[in-house]
Amino acid sequence: MRSVLILHNIRSTHNVGSIFRTADAAGVSEIFLSGYTPRPIDAFGKERKDIAKTALGAEKSIPWSYAKTPSAFIKKLKNGGFSLVAIEQSPSSVDYKKIKIKYPVAILLGNEVKGLSSGLLKKCDQVAEIPMKGKKESLNVSVAAGVALFRILGI
Repeated sequence: MRSVLILHNIRSTHNVGSIFRTADAAGVSEIFLSGYTPRPIDAFGKERKDIAKTALGAEKSIPWSYAKTPSAFIKKLKNGGFSLVAIEQSPSSVDYKKIKIKYPVAILLGNEVKGLSSGLLKKCDQVAEIPMKGKKESLNVSVAAGVALFRILGI
């Protein structure tokens, strides 16, 4: 049961490192980075110590690739039979505990403040939302990744 992540326009290196570490724990096989999401290796081919600090080696054990936009990844994955699930609050979202996963699956996470664009959400087969009971309307993206991965993937 193959699962991959797409991280689009994540701002924080610490969030990226944390997501790599959580993805490793959840058995994610590959991570696709797009937009201005920081990469484990910088433009000069050097390791990003700020990502490595939170990833604790997961950035070396999980294959990853980068593209300016997620469109090529999405097209490749869909052509490969992947279903695409966004983790996002939107009018079309459903409770993440109620979605039905079809494997292989790609889970898409977006910017810490703006989330995912409506255009990206339209490319998804499902949009899952983690319900909030407190006064805050959202979780940190790395925390949301952990909650969603472990529930959706049935870990």
